[in-house]
Amino acid sequence: MPDVYYAHSLPGKPPSEWQLLEDHLKNVAELARSFAEPFGAGEWAYLAGLWHDIGKYSKEFQERLLNAQDTDAHIETKRRRPDHSTAGAQYVSRILSDKGKLIAYSIAGHHAGLPDGRSNDNSCLTARLEKNIPDYLACPSWILNLKETCNLPFDLEKKRFWFQLSFLARMLYSCLVDADFLDTEAFMNPEKSSWRKGYPPLEDLNERLTSALDRLVAKTPQTTVNTHRSAILKNCLDAAEWKPGLFSLTVPTGGGKTLSSLAFALRHATKYHLQRVIYVIPYTTIIEQNAEVFRSIMGENSVLEHHSNYEPKEEDRRSRLAAENWDTPLVVTTNAQFFESLFSSRSSVCRKIHRIAGSVVILDEAQMLPPPLLKPSLEALRELSFAYRTTIVLCTATQPALSTTESFRGGLDGVREIVPNPIELYQSLKRVNIQQLYALTDEELTKKLKKYKQILCIVNTRKHARLVYEWLRKNGGCYHLSALMCPAHRTEALKRIRAALQDGETCRVISTQLVEAGVDIDFPVVFRSAAGIDAIAQAAGRCNREGRLPGCGEVFVFSPEDGLPPGYCRQTAEIGESVMRHHEDALSLAAVHDYFQTLYWLKGEKLDEYQILADLSEGAKSGDFPFRVINQKYKIIKDDMEPIIIPWNKGAEGIIQGLRYSEHPAAFARKAQRFTVQVPSNVLRNLEYVGSVERLQGQYCILTNMGLYRDDLGLCPEDPSFHEVESLIV
Repeated sequence: MPDVYYAHSLPGKPPSEWQLLEDHLKNVAELARSFAEPFGAGEWAYLAGLWHDIGKYSKEFQERLLNAQDTDAHIETKRRRPDHSTAGAQYVSRILSDKGKLIAYSIAGHHAGLPDGRSNDNSCLTARLEKNIPDYLACPSWILNLKETCNLPFDLEKKRFWFQLSFLARMLYSCLVDADFLDTEAFMNPEKSSWRKGYPPLEDLNERLTSALDRLVAKTPQTTVNTHRSAILKNCLDAAEWKPGLFSLTVPTGGGKTLSSLAFALRHATKYHLQRVIYVIPYTTIIEQNAEVFRSIMGENSVLEHHSNYEPKEEDRRSRLAAENWDTPLVVTTNAQFFESLFSSRSSVCRKIHRIAGSVVILDEAQMLPPPLLKPSLEALRELSFAYRTTIVLCTATQPALSTTESFRGGLDGVREIVPNPIELYQSLKRVNIQQLYALTDEELTKKLKKYKQILCIVNTRKHARLVYEWLRKNGGCYHLSALMCPAHRTEALKRIRAALQDGETCRVISTQLVEAGVDIDFPVVFRSAAGIDAIAQAAGRCNREGRLPGCGEVFVFSPEDGLPPGYCRQTAEIGESVMRHHEDALSLAAVHDYFQTLYWLKGEKLDEYQILADLSEGAKSGDFPFRVINQKYKIIKDDMEPIIIPWNKGAEGIIQGLRYSEHPAAFARKAQRFTVQVPSNVLRNLEYVGSVERLQGQYCILTNMGLYRDDLGLCPEDPSFHEVESLIV
């Protein structure tokens, strides 16, 4: 055995230029500690970093590195790479017993992903802790003999200690894998590492936003709506002085809550020395518009927009370098990215979640949390607020009943409302009347829509949107919006729609519900296919949005002739109809509260439909947490949906060429997001079978038959399964 031990080798470089193993362990330990200090677990993370690679002191690993000249020897998930991660897991478990087991999850999984605690798979932690492994006694004694007290950074609560411990294990894992990736990157690719630096501090962003809002207020007409927007902004700035914790911002659609909530977050983060602001949006269809607004104020390099449809399938060095770790002052992301990361077992996904600690998280349209995953989602928010110094803002026009009540015991406690009197604010900003029309045939619906020069009609399915559009389009001035269109195409369509509205031209828009959250358009009349009260409220937010009409705008709710799709859509519509019968104003806060109370009461145990919390509590006493099982269960976006890249314009064609020929396709894959359409797996297979889709490098699917993509409708494969309900979480 040599006297010098290496962690990583450089291609074409002599061993004298390789990274020393002891240096790597010290670097990762210090980095991991700095990541965990915001939630008081620095000593835990330090040990995870110090011991994560002690298995590399084995003869087997060093020979692989030296003799085989294998620059990827450290990636043990690849064939024939020595197992070096089990050593540290066994050592920490032996030295620190139960506490060590929490750290052992991180060390054992820092390449292959968080393991299950106990299963029939040899990769589970129990099997790894019993595995025969190579000798690593060449490890320096100061590393092996280091002891830390590792006191829990928070008090355990009897009813939820199992969630707290599993969450701590996941956070430690995040600290370790991010530290490991960053130190490896700094050694292997210093130039890439340097790109991560130079972000402006939150204090600067706060000043930029303050100045921008002052300019906006100065040039904005003093209408009733704008007066209320100014008051809401002041409420947010005043509340920013309150101590960190759980907040709600209940503001009717059009009340300016996007920038007001951001103003709260930046001032609050600055006052309490929090690290970043994370703005979480339910729809991928609107994230780009919000991110662009933020960038126009804060600067191009201050905002990370993260909603990738692609995740690298193979965890090699390049995919690690491409992985996002949210080390920016302002992150704009989706419900799927945010919550799925908190329940993931994959290192490339979990890497960023420690950045949530000590931050401000704004959940825009909080009512869009999917009911089947509501209880585990709320448990994660509760834990972030309780133990990880994270301020959570539930920001919505239709505040769901997320607080604990007699009928909803799994809710959040101690949520503080930012607006002093939401009921009075709603009444002051009331700009629409709701009328219920009951059943309409498509022909009857079309006749009613033709009566209006400018009108928005929102339906529940792609099929229905296309049918109604086909009825109307011969009359001219008709537009279609749905997730059948790639994001770049939808953006262009929205520009044409806004221009038509502003110029007073005929503008009849048929859309699925993707238009309901955050899309800034203003119609005098809106028709909405029967839905839940939250969806009707969002549709109403596109009607008389700026309050320019002399009276109220009109929102008509109707039932389609083919009925409602089965499942969640039909159930929420039925509850909505019942609430509308019992409340004179269907959008009042009382009506909204009754709607969510009824929905959550009916769902009951189905608010944790996949038994995620039960799975975590089952192995609580032994510390055996099923991380990989939960990773498979917690999915906001359906697994059977896959992206197809549309060569919609020259920019898309250039990206496709990059995917085809570049040695680093991941960067092009992220750019391809604006040109993708999600389709069910069976539709994709059919398109591939008939030669309409080409698959590049085994994972990037390109539409080659542009005859299937219409400029007015988007992707139109004649497959019945494609015209499903437009996903509520797009």
